[in-house]
Amino acid sequence: MDISFEDKYREYFEFFEETLKRFCASLKVFPPVLKDSMCYSLLSGGKRIRPVLFFASLDAFGVDFKEERELALALECIHTYSLIHDDLPAMDNDDFRRGNPSNHVVYGEANAILAGDALLSEACSLMFSAAKKSGRHLEAAFYLSECAGARGMVAGQSADLLYSGKNAGKDDLEFIYSHKTGKLIAAPLVMAAILAGSDKNIAEEFGMELGRLFQLTDDLLDAKGDSQKMGKTLGKDAEEDKLTCVKLYGIKDSELLADKSASKCLEMIQKHYDNNFFFEGIVRLVRGRDI
Repeated sequence: MDISFEDKYREYFEFFEETLKRFCASLKVFPPVLKDSMCYSLLSGGKRIRPVLFFASLDAFGVDFKEERELALALECIHTYSLIHDDLPAMDNDDFRRGNPSNHVVYGEANAILAGDALLSEACSLMFSAAKKSGRHLEAAFYLSECAGARGMVAGQSADLLYSGKNAGKDDLEFIYSHKTGKLIAAPLVMAAILAGSDKNIAEEFGMELGRLFQLTDDLLDAKGDSQKMGKTLGKDAEEDKLTCVKLYGIKDSELLADKSASKCLEMIQKHYDNNFFFEGIVRLVRGRDI
C-alpha cells in the first residue's frame, strides 16, 4: 500500500521529536535556568519543517536519515535561537510564540538572549560533531553555518529591521526573503544533496523558491490570518511598517505571487525529483497553511 504524504511527514516529525527530547534530556547545563529556557523554546512545538525537509531529502537520495541526527538538531537549534531573538522587545516585540508566552516573557530578556546564544553555540558543537564523519559532512556543516550567519539569515533579519518604515522596493524585499527565510529553508535540501553527492545547485534553487513561498505566505497570514490558530500576535507587520509583499503589492496581488511561486516549486520538483509526492505535498502544505 502506498504511504500518504501525511503519514510520511508524521514519520519524520515523530522521529525528530523523539531525537529532540533525548537531546534536551541529555543537556548538561548550569545554572538550571539556562537549560530550562533553552528547552522551553526547543520543545514548544512547531511544524519542524527544516529537519523534516532534511530527512525527506536524505530519504529521497537513499541516505539513512536516522544516522544524521546532529545536523537535524543543529538546524532546529539555529531556527529556535532566531525565534527567541526575533520575539525580543528590541526586534519584533512579540509576547507569544506557537501559542505560548515568548521566551523573554517567561524567563526575562537577559535570560532569553542567553538562551538564544547558547542554542547557537550548541548548533556549532553539533556541526563540529557531524563534520568528524567525512568531508561531505564538513561541507554540509559549513553550508549550514553560512546560511545562518552574516551572509544568510542574520543579514536578512538586519535588512528586515533596516527597511522598516522606509520606502524600500522589490529588490530590497527579495533580499529579505532570500536571506531571512530562504537560506534556512534551502539549507536542509542542500545539505542532503551534499551528503548524497548529488547536485546541490538544483537543491538550492528549489529550496530558495520554497523559502520565498514560505515568506510570501507568512506575510499574507500576518495580514489576514487567525491569531489563535497561529499562536502569535498578528498585524504587527503593518503596525511596524515592515517591508512585506502586502505593503508593496496588496493582498490580492500577493496571493497571485504566492500561487505563482508554488507553481514554480512544483515545476522544479517534477523536473528534478524522481520520488516527488512528498515534496509536492510540502509545497501544498506551505501554500495552504493557516498556522
